[in-house]
Amino acid sequence: MSAPTEPRERSFPSIEFTDAEAGAKEFPSSKSRKYNYYQPAKKRATTYEDVTVDVQPDPERHLTQGWIYGFGDGPGGYPQEWTATKSSNWHAFLDPNEEWDQTIYRNNSAVVHQVDLCLQNAKRARAYDVWNKPWLKFIERNLGAWMHAENGLALHVFTSIQRSGPTNMINTAVAVNAAHKMRFAQDLALFNLDLAEAEDDFDGSAHRDVWMNAPEWQPVRETVERLTAVGDWCQLLFATNIVFEQLVGSLFRSELVMQVAAGNGDYITPTIVGTGEYDYDRDLAYTRNLFRILTRDETYGESNKALLNEWMAVWVPRCLDAARALQPIWSQPADKPVTFAASLDAAIAKFRSVLESIDADIPEELNQ
Repeated sequence: MSAPTEPRERSFPSIEFTDAEAGAKEFPSSKSRKYNYYQPAKKRATTYEDVTVDVQPDPERHLTQGWIYGFGDGPGGYPQEWTATKSSNWHAFLDPNEEWDQTIYRNNSAVVHQVDLCLQNAKRARAYDVWNKPWLKFIERNLGAWMHAENGLALHVFTSIQRSGPTNMINTAVAVNAAHKMRFAQDLALFNLDLAEAEDDFDGSAHRDVWMNAPEWQPVRETVERLTAVGDWCQLLFATNIVFEQLVGSLFRSELVMQVAAGNGDYITPTIVGTGEYDYDRDLAYTRNLFRILTRDETYGESNKALLNEWMAVWVPRCLDAARALQPIWSQPADKPVTFAASLDAAIAKFRSVLESIDADIPEELNQ
């Protein structure tokens, strides 16, 4: 048996560092494992900030060569000229809800699950059988009509402007707003179908004629359709989330439906409509934050306030007319613990509060 041989030594050239390698240079944060190209709102950056801030490029921040893409008619990237409002730093806006790709699905999934359980339990318990006839007719006509308003805003307002803002933070918030509206409109449609299947006296197609022809709903329909024709994304956001939703949307959902449903034997509708109100509270939070930044801008704050006054001069009278036209539906439920006057006063008070929170002027129409 031969003796074991010694392992052969291999010769490798020694590595010589010349400081020309990528990563050789040291700078203040070269040892950090965290991004530092933006200032987090708090001490540490959140996941929302990491996946949203500066995802959309901007020549004013990190593109020294200008826009790297553009449109066929000339403008590059995300033109700031798409709104008349101006900001010293559009990137200062952060969504207080911290909505991003994952939260959209998580939050909407939770709401869909809640609505689905509510509708299943209602059918199992035959909850609709205890509703009085006037309330069934009220839901058939009016909640079904409101479904069209929500769907119109979802598809032709928020979806149409969800890439119009100059930063990814703004556009993400608007896209989530569109998803909220779309899902709520679909919830109302499913509710309408369930009622049509469960109750012989419920006409599941009546909402179309109400939305298209009922006199009390035509000013609301006209206002929604006028909103879809606005080109300025910031005006559209203000006119919808600040003016229309306060004076018409919350008036109908919160000050009427949510107030009178229980007295008419209905615990299903408040659960479904409540999800829409919850969504709006979140959407109002980001909208309020955006316009607060615009009205408090050191350079453009006063001109932005003047612009808001111009917009309110157009949209406040229209929305008040739409709200007052709905007055007849307050008398339709058998049990009506609130009056239209009290509901409108509550809606106007909330609208005033929102305007004060963004340092906007109070329009004269609210004092009439």
